[in-house]
This record gives sequence, structure tokens and C-alpha cells, in this order.
Amino acid sequence: MIAYFADVSSRFGVKPKEAERFIKFLVVGGIGFVVDFGIFNLLLNPANGLVLPGAWLYVLLSGFGFSEYFITHLGPTIASAISFVAAVFSNFLWNRYWTYPDSRSRSRRRQFTMFFIVSAVGVLIRIPIVFFMTPVFRSLVSSIGALQAYTTRLADNLSLAVAVLVVLFWNFFANRHWTYNDVE
Repeated sequence: MIAYFADVSSRFGVKPKEAERFIKFLVVGGIGFVVDFGIFNLLLNPANGLVLPGAWLYVLLSGFGFSEYFITHLGPTIASAISFVAAVFSNFLWNRYWTYPDSRSRSRRRQFTMFFIVSAVGVLIRIPIVFFMTPVFRSLVSSIGALQAYTTRLADNLSLAVAVLVVLFWNFFANRHWTYNDVE
């Protein structure tokens, strides 16, 4: 399948090797997606519990003057940040050994640092998307009667999905042209 896609893409001026790398990057991204969403959903209830009125984090943040609205919408953002880091580790290993096996001019430590910096910029793109899209999706989903019981969970996952899609393109191009620029 990968070879077929690479062959077809060459007809459109894309180098077959680059097309193959992009498909592998998407597969690795799919694995990262499962890691990311799995951990996100495992952490969502505990993270939301941290920011409920009366919880220690809520009390601490409200003591610093943050609004109730801001604090109570932090749960998905906290879970998203943690799940993102777990996915970064998974994606780095898969990309280093499968997508770009010919990229060995840098040490693992240096290459991971570069990969992590690209991913950190990605998380800086991702967090505001999750933060601002969550209330929008909660409002949208709550207006659909059959989904009201699942409003929070569904809306939180929809906001994460939008953020992951946006960051996917940043990560591919930044990693290809910086982290793995030692391959032909």
C-alpha cells in the first residue's frame, strides 16, 4: 500500500521516497493518536476533578485571581498536555526507527531534543485550540438532545481532534526539514 501511494504520488511530482515517508509518518501519527487519545481519556476525569470548585487546584488558582470559567475549563487542557508528551515519546521512537531509519548523523539525544522542540511548538499551537474550542464544542454538543449525556466527553475529544489535525502538518514539515534533514 505504501509503495503504491509512493508510485502514484510520483506522477504528481512528489518524490516516491518522500511520499513513503509521509505515509509512514501518518501511520506513526495514528499510533500516536491512539496513545494520545487513550491517555487523554484516562486522565480526563481526574483532571476535571482537579479544577472543580473546592478542589485544591481550583482554590489555588482562584487565590491567584483566575476566573471560575477559566479554571473549570482547564481539565481538558491538563489532560491534553500530559497525553501529548506521552505521544511525543512514542512518535519519536517510531519515526526514528521506522519512518527515518536512514537518519543517523545525530545522536538519539540530540535528535530527540530537536523532535521535542518541534513537538513543544506543536503543543503551544495545540493548547489554545483545545482551550478555546472546548467551550464551543460543549455548547454545540449540548444542543443535540441525544448527546447531552455525553456533552463534556464528546466536546473535549472533538476539541482535541481539531488540535491534533492542525498540529499534524506542523510536525511533519518541521521535523522533515529540521530534525530529519540529514536524509536525502
